[in-house]
Amino acid sequence: MNYLTVENIAKSYGELTLFEDLSFSVHKDQKIAFVAKNGTGKTSILNILAQLDSPDAGQVIFRKNIKVSFLPQEPHLDENLTVEATIFNSDNPILDVIKNYEKALLNPEDEELYQRAFEQMDINNAWDFETQYKQILSKLKLDKLDQKVSALSGGQKKRLSLANALINKPDLLILDEPTNHLDLEMIEWLEEFFAKENITLFMVTHDRYFLERVCNEIIELDHGKLYSYKGNYSYYLEKKEARIEQDEVETGKAKQLYKKELGWMRKQPKARTTKSKSRIDDFADIKHRAQQRRQDHEVQLELNMERLGSKILEFHKVSKAFDDKVILNKFSYVFQKGERVGIIGKNGTGKSTFLNILTQREEPDAGTITIGETVKFGYYTQKGIKVKPDQKVIDVVREFGDYIPLKKGRQISAQQLLERFLFDRKKQYDFVEKLSGGERKRLYLCTVLIQNPNFLILDEPTNDLDIVTLNVLEQFLLDFPGCLIVVSHDRYFMDKIVDHLFVFRGEGLIENFPGNYTDFRVYDDSKDVVVEADEDDSKKEKKNWKKESTVKLSYNEQKEYKNLESKISSLEYDKKEFEKKFLNPDLSTEEINELSLKLQKIIDALEEKEMRWLELSEKLEG
Repeated sequence: MNYLTVENIAKSYGELTLFEDLSFSVHKDQKIAFVAKNGTGKTSILNILAQLDSPDAGQVIFRKNIKVSFLPQEPHLDENLTVEATIFNSDNPILDVIKNYEKALLNPEDEELYQRAFEQMDINNAWDFETQYKQILSKLKLDKLDQKVSALSGGQKKRLSLANALINKPDLLILDEPTNHLDLEMIEWLEEFFAKENITLFMVTHDRYFLERVCNEIIELDHGKLYSYKGNYSYYLEKKEARIEQDEVETGKAKQLYKKELGWMRKQPKARTTKSKSRIDDFADIKHRAQQRRQDHEVQLELNMERLGSKILEFHKVSKAFDDKVILNKFSYVFQKGERVGIIGKNGTGKSTFLNILTQREEPDAGTITIGETVKFGYYTQKGIKVKPDQKVIDVVREFGDYIPLKKGRQISAQQLLERFLFDRKKQYDFVEKLSGGERKRLYLCTVLIQNPNFLILDEPTNDLDIVTLNVLEQFLLDFPGCLIVVSHDRYFMDKIVDHLFVFRGEGLIENFPGNYTDFRVYDDSKDVVVEADEDDSKKEKKNWKKESTVKLSYNEQKEYKNLESKISSLEYDKKEFEKKFLNPDLSTEEINELSLKLQKIIDALEEKEMRWLELSEKLEG
């Protein structure tokens, strides 16, 4: 079933042509990743598909009554709403049913209103939906439902926007860098969610493991042409390499033909027959094909950075806390030459604070940090680059240095460094404000590298970078001879670059793991298997009992029995939420009484459902 068709679209901004004459389609159950370099119009294409922008030429045709949700890189949310109000502020009718039920819970004295809301939950099968949307919010760490959007961080807003898109259950979900601002646990949960949910996806993402595990087709925009690959990321890499090799063979043949035809043209044949005229016309096309070159850059640098001494960086019983939140607890570690450390951990466990302490931007509460005299830090932060009015790309880099020294007395200039990071000479004289978000990140990276550090610290360097740039950065870092610390949720990047991990577990606990991210996941998952093994027998026994016993219930009773579990789970969640409110020491007697009435209403409903569940259970046993 066709969901949308893109026909010959084009987009330009002034003299800059982003793309032209692009055509493709999206069908039901496809999970498509769109791959292209930064600055070639990926976000513009997503905005056109989301109907937030229109093409200069061509058209996008949608299937009638198709429901589309869009997750942009920068979410547009109503700052005055709460998290819960933002979720309910959508066009999903089931959310209205749940909203009315939530209101009824707050007005226990109105029994008719409560009964009506409860019945509507049954009629619309909203219990499962309520459980799922609360699970989505919980997995994305959006537990404070009454918090205002204006009080959320940028990452929380992105996660709230993602939750909204998932909860709306669209036919087609369009995603712009969905894994940005998610920690590794959230990303892996999202992979599982997309694997089991029948949602059609069209996304831009730089997360190559996410591409590998979620997408079943990749569309690549390369040098103005679209190429489609019916498979995941590994398949795409294999087939793209084969395509490039074939292109090179064709170019080689064209060069041979070009030499032959050039010789013929130089003879300037006098007889202008129809045949010779046609041959002359074909010569222009042969010349174009023969002179084609791929503009793929590979970094091959032998950096001549300042040599690190015997003392590099030492932590001695360093502690840091914010009120009751412990970040470091007597942390000690001595860095050696050439160390390549990856830092992982859930959001809020103190990874960025650790880097700020390391680079002396923040003071520890206790302990000492010793930095060697020869250490020169290069620190790439999440904040990015500050743009000055009317500043050109080349001027930004030259503010920090004119060249990087290489071995054997050679050097690489600011211009050459920019070229290696995919800024051609023309682009280098563009104004910075014209750059895309990904191009600005790439430029910021160049300003850090031009300073020729021997201890490089990268805090989420892969955010907003395209896959082509990531490959360039990886090649650079693989050749980097100094010390390296990387904080990243990009598992593919971490596996390729780092040798061992600092795992931030929270509460000041930092585990030093000897291996890359994939090694760590195997190790961490194996611990869970040991814990779960003891429970397997009892679980299997319970499942077998269910299989045998459900036959003794009628069809309607089986359906009711299944729905009761969702209802009980949902009511238990409501009960816990109300119980939390009693922890507020400022509650007046009147407020306590009011809360008690509301809580009692939930408890009564919960007991009723549990009694019915027990009744059906006894019937099963009989």
